[in-house]
Amino acid sequence: MSSSQPYLLRALNDWIVDNGATPQILVDSAHPELEIPDSVRAQDKVVLNISPTAVRDLQIDNEYVSFVARFAGVSHGVLVPIEAVQAIYARENGQGMMFPEADRENSGEAPSEKAGETPAEKDEAGRGKRGKPDLKVIK
Repeated sequence: MSSSQPYLLRALNDWIVDNGATPQILVDSAHPELEIPDSVRAQDKVVLNISPTAVRDLQIDNEYVSFVARFAGVSHGVLVPIEAVQAIYARENGQGMMFPEADRENSGEAPSEKAGETPAEKDEAGRGKRGKPDLKVIK
């Protein structure tokens, strides 16, 4: 199953903009596929303003967040892998969502693989040791 993170990013971005606030994303600046100006990459995390008044051509697809923004008066294309996005929130009030690191690292894996469980470690109800159900698709 695909990651829910890009869907949540799109929904929360729309919600923040619809409420007249400024959407910002917190990004891991050490991600190898991140394309931002080096002058912005000074810290291990970077906050990027993705409001419609700050960027052009914003696209949030299932793999990347991309847009054109101005840094120190110069336009730059920005490419942020979805895995590098750690949070999205409104600048004015901090409302938004932080994405768990485990979700970013293990996107696309089945729940039992994420927890490191084998089928033998499940009870008769199909629950893992943590008590979470393990659902199966039956065709």
